[in-house]
Amino acid sequence: MHGRLKVRSSAEEAARKRKEQEEKAQKFRSGMGRILLKKVSDELDDEMMELTGRILTSNPDIATLWNLRRRCIQKMVLEEEEDFKQGLFDKDLNFTEMCLQVNPKSYCAWHHRCWILENAPAPNWQKEVDLCTKYLKLDERNFHCWDYRRYVVEKAKVSPEAELEFCTEKIQRNFSNYSSWHYRSKLLPLLYPNLNDPSLPISEERLRGELELVLTAAFTDPSDSSAWFYQRWLLGYSQPELDIAAFRLDTERQVAVVAFTRPVNLKLEKVRLTFDLSKETDQKLEWESATDDNYCVTWILRNVQTKPSDQSSTLVSFLDENGKTFTLQAEKHSPCSFIGIKKPKFGFEFGTAVLDVLKNQLESCQQLLEYEPESKWTLLTAALLMKAIDRAGHHAEILACLEKLQSVDPMRKGYYRDLTSRWNIEHRLEQWIDQANYAHKVDLSGLKLERIFYEQYLSVADEIDLGANQLSEIALNKFAHFVFCKRLSLEDSFENGEKAESMVKRLCCGLKELTVAV
Repeated sequence: MHGRLKVRSSAEEAARKRKEQEEKAQKFRSGMGRILLKKVSDELDDEMMELTGRILTSNPDIATLWNLRRRCIQKMVLEEEEDFKQGLFDKDLNFTEMCLQVNPKSYCAWHHRCWILENAPAPNWQKEVDLCTKYLKLDERNFHCWDYRRYVVEKAKVSPEAELEFCTEKIQRNFSNYSSWHYRSKLLPLLYPNLNDPSLPISEERLRGELELVLTAAFTDPSDSSAWFYQRWLLGYSQPELDIAAFRLDTERQVAVVAFTRPVNLKLEKVRLTFDLSKETDQKLEWESATDDNYCVTWILRNVQTKPSDQSSTLVSFLDENGKTFTLQAEKHSPCSFIGIKKPKFGFEFGTAVLDVLKNQLESCQQLLEYEPESKWTLLTAALLMKAIDRAGHHAEILACLEKLQSVDPMRKGYYRDLTSRWNIEHRLEQWIDQANYAHKVDLSGLKLERIFYEQYLSVADEIDLGANQLSEIALNKFAHFVFCKRLSLEDSFENGEKAESMVKRLCCGLKELTVAV
């Protein structure tokens, strides 16, 4: 009938779409063919800009075409009069905005925009900040735009106070905003540093307010993880800062080992590690990675030539690639042995006021669990809060939470098992370090360990008991760090005891006693 839209059958619709795709593909092949020919002949002209523009407006993720546009602009700038150079950059800036409307998360388009501004004679940085504000109104979780905003804000000299206010506004509008929470964690240490304890990222007064904000966000939607992740940062459960973790020197065996909280490369030219008992103070010591990796947490020095000395300690000094110096005092533990361990921080140590806030939050979590006993984020947060309040006193309750999480959230069972292994090792390792008797064995037996963590601290131990665990074959690689271990028990810890025994003997050269049974 006249005036009525004909409804295509599914077969007709499929054929129509196929024809459209073929036409698009043909235009793309034709355009790319012409572009590549011009590239070979180095024709960086207006036609090249037009050809690349046609394709990028429909698909802005072709890095080659953006590179060609940059080459074209560089050539045109050399040929253009001074008064018109800015216009070339402004035109391509507008072009990237068109491309971002096609794909607001195009890495290539955002990168090209940065390049334009860096090379333009008179970039308008405040205009870029305003553009980010506009884009984040349309999609407040576009992490590409958040990254770009951090870049242009620095160039535009926008104050951290103004940016924190912007973040707060975005979070209050929508708590489920990972990028805004993350940006907040970068701004707060600038505005509210902890002057009394630099190891804490922000002042305790501000921390109390942030914890309250997190609680409001988390309890508004307990199933959303963004606020819970931010809370982990507040509680100190993030990557440890670089530092010397442990050191041991055996003058009789002429072996030294140094371990770090994070992987480092001691072979870099700028990096230097020395200790005042070494004869070789005028040349760089030849340290070897325990795992043969360029970056490693444990490093070994063999054939150590030491000075005759009756010193009771030796100072270990490490200069990193950024020029920062770290030190550790190693004490004499026997006539031929110096050992030093810097006790790891398994989270922040809080004052009474913050601990009261954490206890109130733990109580709130427990109340929520009465109504939603299988809320995974609440369970995990309860465990993290107990660990922050009193990790030793709450250890059994923390493990019970992790055990329950394995059944409540089976998709992440491996993660909860890893946390169980990590926190069990922390518990026993802390006890061993507090004893300050490093000749005594490190008892890690019967903990249901599947993986080994904090291997750098075990590098100075004489005896390690890892019996009655459930170690996977992946854990075997960690034994390369046990440089000074003489006695090692792996009884009932591996399914394939023979394979484990063979590999451990190869990795632990100093072993005198090894127990491996199934």
